[in-house]
Amino acid sequence: MWYWLVKYVFFGPLLALIGRPKVEGLENIPDDGAAILASNHLAVMDSFYLPLVVRRRITFLAKSEYFTGTGIKGWLTRSFYTAVGQVPIDRNDSDAAQAALTTAQRILGQGKLLGIYPEGTRSPDGRLYKGKTGLARLALHTGVPVIPVVMVGTNVVNPPGTKMLRFGRVTVRFGEPMDFSRFDGMADNRFIERAVTDEVIYELMRLSGQEYVDIYAASVKNGVPQQDGATGQPVARFPETAAG
Repeated sequence: MWYWLVKYVFFGPLLALIGRPKVEGLENIPDDGAAILASNHLAVMDSFYLPLVVRRRITFLAKSEYFTGTGIKGWLTRSFYTAVGQVPIDRNDSDAAQAALTTAQRILGQGKLLGIYPEGTRSPDGRLYKGKTGLARLALHTGVPVIPVVMVGTNVVNPPGTKMLRFGRVTVRFGEPMDFSRFDGMADNRFIERAVTDEVIYELMRLSGQEYVDIYAASVKNGVPQQDGATGQPVARFPETAAG
């Protein structure tokens, strides 16, 4: 009940007014059954606008910081994310990450939609960054389709580094479901996992028109970007494994 109240009463009308969301490819979302929604990640508001335009409930793997705050603010934040079906994941603890992966498998096993950001964190500059292979591991183990999702304009409505909302135009674009059944029996092969992840990221690049950077976004945020040895510039080409 809380999920639908938050979506349609408390925040939905306000978000619709501010972002005037435009939806493309909504027919690619199945009416029932499990699927992974793999989205680029420009702003915190991605996790609000995506559920807003999809009729079915979406569960996200949220960073653990949303659930560990103290005081009244921490309680309110924790209660809100719990109410809308978020699942915490500790990105600094491999055991906790595995537990979150197991939880994600359980969610998909129940026939639900699971939202994932393959980049692992928000883009620091609007470009598309290298994907982490947890997405592929989950898709290969469960066999569910992966639906690429592109968010456009959320970083205008919700500028990175701020909690402010500004008027703008948000576009949510859904690509066709991606089937990786050709890799049946090859789960946990790190080369296959990388190929699957790169294929999804390539589709996000194609749908969004974003420039691709072949390093992890977290590396840039931590101040340790990798560089092209010849030019001294950040690597910005798609890896050859993208075609799968």
